[in-house]
Amino acid sequence: MTFREQILQGLPATLPKPKPYPKGTNRAPKRKDVLTKAEKQLAIKNALRYFPKDWHEELALEFVKELDELGRIYMYRFKPDYKIYARSIDAYPAKTQQAAAIMLMIQNNLDPKVAQHPEELITYGGNGAVFQNWAQYVLTMQYLATMTDEQTLHMYSGHPMGLFPSSKEAPRVVVTNGMMIPNYSKPDDWEKYNALGVTQYGQMTAGSYMYIGPQGIVHGTTITVMNAFRKILPKGETPEGKIFLTSGLGGMSGAQPKAGNIARCITVCAEVNAKAAKKRHEQGWVDILIQDINELIDFVKTAQTEKEVVSIAYIGNVVEVWEEFDKENIFVHVGSDQTSLHIPWTGGYYPVNCTFEEANIMIKDNPVLFKEKVRASLKRHAEAINKHAKKGTYFFDYGNAFLLEASRAGADVMAKNGIDFKYPSYVQDILGPMCFDYGFGPFRWVCTSGNPQDLDKTDQIALEVLQSIKGNAPKDIQLQMQDNITWITNAKLNKLVVGSQARILYADAEGRSKIALAFNKAIANGEIGPVVLGRDHHDVSGTDSPYRETSNIYDGSKFTADMAIHNVIGDSFRGATWVSIHNGGGVGWGEVINGGFGMLLDGTKEAENRLKNMLFYDVNNGISRRSWARNEGAHFAIKREMERTPNLKVTLPNLVEDSILEQLF
Repeated sequence: MTFREQILQGLPATLPKPKPYPKGTNRAPKRKDVLTKAEKQLAIKNALRYFPKDWHEELALEFVKELDELGRIYMYRFKPDYKIYARSIDAYPAKTQQAAAIMLMIQNNLDPKVAQHPEELITYGGNGAVFQNWAQYVLTMQYLATMTDEQTLHMYSGHPMGLFPSSKEAPRVVVTNGMMIPNYSKPDDWEKYNALGVTQYGQMTAGSYMYIGPQGIVHGTTITVMNAFRKILPKGETPEGKIFLTSGLGGMSGAQPKAGNIARCITVCAEVNAKAAKKRHEQGWVDILIQDINELIDFVKTAQTEKEVVSIAYIGNVVEVWEEFDKENIFVHVGSDQTSLHIPWTGGYYPVNCTFEEANIMIKDNPVLFKEKVRASLKRHAEAINKHAKKGTYFFDYGNAFLLEASRAGADVMAKNGIDFKYPSYVQDILGPMCFDYGFGPFRWVCTSGNPQDLDKTDQIALEVLQSIKGNAPKDIQLQMQDNITWITNAKLNKLVVGSQARILYADAEGRSKIALAFNKAIANGEIGPVVLGRDHHDVSGTDSPYRETSNIYDGSKFTADMAIHNVIGDSFRGATWVSIHNGGGVGWGEVINGGFGMLLDGTKEAENRLKNMLFYDVNNGISRRSWARNEGAHFAIKREMERTPNLKVTLPNLVEDSILEQLF
């Protein structure tokens, strides 16, 4: 059967033969055995409902084996035989181009070049799933191929609930992931209900089909690292020869060495999974692989002396690096961590003095011991960081729940008030006040033709738009504008593309709208093919996360999730092609609510109207909330927007003098 025929077929008419697991693939960690006997029976019953009764007996035995051995039912047998990658939009069978664009984005998320654990449908973060099993993937692709532009596909945590009548103006797809009742939204709950096959962890952009490979976080990481050095270095001094020490080379964290090179420092990034480190090296995202700690120390000392710009992947545990650098008196200027600590007990963080293989066995066979070792390792990790901080290292939490889990392990990471952490979140200290408050965030686009020349053209269009805006921009955002111009100018030179022909650019509402309008005009003129717009959920108004995206909200509302919910609802009726809302993402299940969108530009007047309406709200919703929280930059930004847009009316806060409050208590 052809690719198109397989898509249109959906689940096969006859039971396919079992498939052997491909060799050399980066397998997902084996999940904990968390279900009772009755719950395991329910999990099998839930899985079998996708298939005809005469297949049940054979599949039941197979699914029991998967559940026992892997902790999840992935249904490997039903993985299609065709290669999964982002084809040209014209390659997909579809009645509406919007559906074809979504199919392209789904396949990009599952491309082995892009995905962390593609066989388990996991894109990044150790558990960021596009679907729970292969039956869901096959059914979803069939639904998308047959839907009209007056239907909407509703996705319940990877499960395609079905096509429902709607309208041309409605989203083609509405996605939810992990949206549990609050009292059943703890990490142990996630393990249980995911194993039952009724929910999944969509991360931020995996389960919303908007992941574009490590590039998706490179720009934000570059901004963060550059400004971290700006905070600590004397004016005029550059990062050359200065160290940025961190860990993690998976899907999102794999961006760190590339960002370090762009920021022009020495990046040392530890990774316990040799396959992940080698994959990033093969893709050109890290310069050098080192496995011996003594070799690493010698190399770094030389690089410091010669003021090199280089990125190093150390295949080993980062705790060892922090401790040995302390003993050798190697000064670390900037430090962080980007392991997947939102899932500390299932492979998101690996304990020191334990090999990767030993740890994976322990996760399944002795989870209690594994948890003890992780907690002990976190305490050692924090202790080593504290020693460096006393020497002057600027350490920031990278929003991966490192400080949160370290505090829960009893590590010395709390401030004197016993409430806050002694180290800031990168959003709290850098991205929040410098970018999000002013409306700058990770806008992204994908050229659906798959043609690199289209990407070159869009880069040039974006550059020209930014240069035009910068000429009249207020001084408050001149640095942000120039950083973005520098970024897009060098984007192709930095070889950021993995998978689809995609780009990311930190832009504000004005920049996003004007760039999108220029794209739509170029499409209408036949200069480029259709373009998908989107963003990371990690943005101005997409995410409510008290220890990351909204960590610089100080009015008490950072523990609420109104902004993210309004964002998704508001985008849905203002023109988004698809919308998504997730529980979890980056910092863990129950710790964050995050939402996103996708929008297809096809060169039509309708697309122009949609982008003007939706992109404006998508950004200014968040600026308004940040302004109401009394954030100075956001207050400036929303007042400026109201002057430019008479139809916008936002409630502004009246500031209270501290002296009045001091008299009261």
